[in-house]
Amino acid sequence: MYPGKWAQEFPDKAAVIHAVTGASTTYKELNDRSNQLAQLMWDKGLRPGDHVAIFMENNLRYFEVIWAAMRSGLYLTTINQYLTDEEAGYILDNCGAEVIVSSRNMSEVAGNLHQFAPNCHTWLMVDGVVDDYQSYEDAIAQYPAEALADEPAGQFMLYSSGTTGRPKGIIRPMSKHKIADNAGAVGGMQKALWAVTEHSVYLSPAPLYHSAPLSFCTGIQALGGTVVMMPKFNEEGALAAIEKYKVTHSQWVPTMFTRILKMPVELRTKYDLSSHKVAVHAAAPCPEGIKRQMFDWWGPIIYEYYGGTELNGLTHCRPEEWLAHPGTVGKPILGILHICDDDGKELPTGEAGLVYFELPKMSFKYHNDEGKTKDSQHPQHNNWSALGDVGYVDEDGFLYLTDRATFMIISGGVNIYPQEIEDALVMHDKIADVAVIGVPNEEMGEEVKAIVQTANGVDGDDELAAEILAYAREHIAHYKCPRSVDFMEELPRLPTGKLYKRLIKDRYWGKTDSRIV
Repeated sequence: MYPGKWAQEFPDKAAVIHAVTGASTTYKELNDRSNQLAQLMWDKGLRPGDHVAIFMENNLRYFEVIWAAMRSGLYLTTINQYLTDEEAGYILDNCGAEVIVSSRNMSEVAGNLHQFAPNCHTWLMVDGVVDDYQSYEDAIAQYPAEALADEPAGQFMLYSSGTTGRPKGIIRPMSKHKIADNAGAVGGMQKALWAVTEHSVYLSPAPLYHSAPLSFCTGIQALGGTVVMMPKFNEEGALAAIEKYKVTHSQWVPTMFTRILKMPVELRTKYDLSSHKVAVHAAAPCPEGIKRQMFDWWGPIIYEYYGGTELNGLTHCRPEEWLAHPGTVGKPILGILHICDDDGKELPTGEAGLVYFELPKMSFKYHNDEGKTKDSQHPQHNNWSALGDVGYVDEDGFLYLTDRATFMIISGGVNIYPQEIEDALVMHDKIADVAVIGVPNEEMGEEVKAIVQTANGVDGDDELAAEILAYAREHIAHYKCPRSVDFMEELPRLPTGKLYKRLIKDRYWGKTDSRIV
C-alpha cells in the first residue's frame, strides 16, 4: 500500500494538509509528482541502493521526495533544517547523495552546499531557485507521471543528532519487498496498535527531518490517511488544528505536553478535541505528573513507545498499562530486553543498568564507522545492542528509563539520575523547562545543579532560586537535590524535543569548543 493505490481509489482526497494555510496535496498529485521525480532520478543514473537527500523546512513538497525515493529502492537522508552549511554539507557528502532537493526558504544555507559535496550531481530547489540549483517544478515537469517499470521499496538512512563529534548515519539493509507489497513496518505497526485506517487524520507537529514524524507520516499515507502538517509546533495552533481538521491521531514529545499544560486553562480548554482518539508520545520519558495531567484532560487515549532511529528494539505502553504501572515506557514488542551492568553482566529485576535489545541479528550499522557500531553492541553478544539509555524492568516485565548513561551524576560515589530531578522540578508553575547536570565539586567530585528556563513573565532571580531549591527538597530525597540554580533564557532544545544537555554541561567543565553537529 502506497500513494499509487490510493490515487486510484480516491484521487482527490488530501494526502497532506498544511495546518496553517490549509493548502493541500491530493493523492493523485502526490502519486504523479513522486513518479515524475522517480523518473528524473532514474534518468540521472540512480539505481536501487543509491542515495538521495532532502534539506527542507516542513513543506508540502517534502512528501513527493519521500515517496519518489521509497518507490525507487533508494536510500533517503533527511537533513536537519537547523544545521549550518558545513554541518549539512558533511551529511550530504557522507551519505553519498547524488541528488538533493532543497527549497528557496533554505537558500541561505543550501546555496553554500556545493563546496562540501562534489559527488552530488543533481541540485533541485522548490519554490524558486538560487545559483547552481534547478527549479524542481520545471525539472520534474519534463518527465511522465508514470511508475517505473520496477518499484523496489526504498529505505531511510538517517543521521544521529550528537552534541560532540560528527553525526553518524544509521543504515539498514534494503528489504526485498516492492513498494506496493505492504504498508511498511511503521504502517503495519500503526494499523495493529492504534487502528489507523484510510479514514484517519494524523496531526504531525514536529519537523519532518526527524525519524518519528517522517516514519509516522509515511505510514499514515501508506494506509491512505491524511496528514495535517504543522510548519512549526505552536501550543494553541496544535489544539486549533485538532478541532479544525477533526484530527483522530497525533504524535507528541513530552515537552509539547508541558508547554500545552502551561497555557492558561481558559485558552487550552476552548477547543473541541472530541475527534481525537489516539495520542502517541515518544522521544523521551514523560514526567509522571505531566502525563497524569494529560490523562485527566484528554482521557485514556495516550499511548507511548520507546525506541531509536536504529530500530534495534521497541517497547509499547497502552493507556491502561501506564495507569497500572506509572512511569513505564512499556513492554517490548520488538526484541528481547536485557538490563546489564558496565561489564555486560545481566542485572536482577528492579536494578538499573544499560538497556539492551536482543534481535536474531544486528539490524543496523553506523555508516563507515565500525567502532561506533561495535560500541553499541554487548561485550559478549553481537546481536544485543544499546542506545545508551539506563533503566530497569519490574516484576511484570515493564521497562522504566532512568536516564541517559552519559548524563548520570556521580556525587560522593553515589549515582544520581538527572531525569528524576527534572521530572519533579518541571511541575513547578514558574518553570517552563529545566536541565539538571553535574558540575565540578572538589570534595564530592560532582554536585547537582539545575538550569532553569522560567515561565513567561517570570524573572529568574535569587528569590526564585531559593524557592526552587525548597521545592526540590519537598519532592525528592535530599542527596539528589540541586545545590544551586542557574537561569537560562531558553534551553538548547530542538523542535524534536531533544535537549542538547552536553552544550550546557560543557560550559561548567571548562570546554569551550562544544557545538551542535
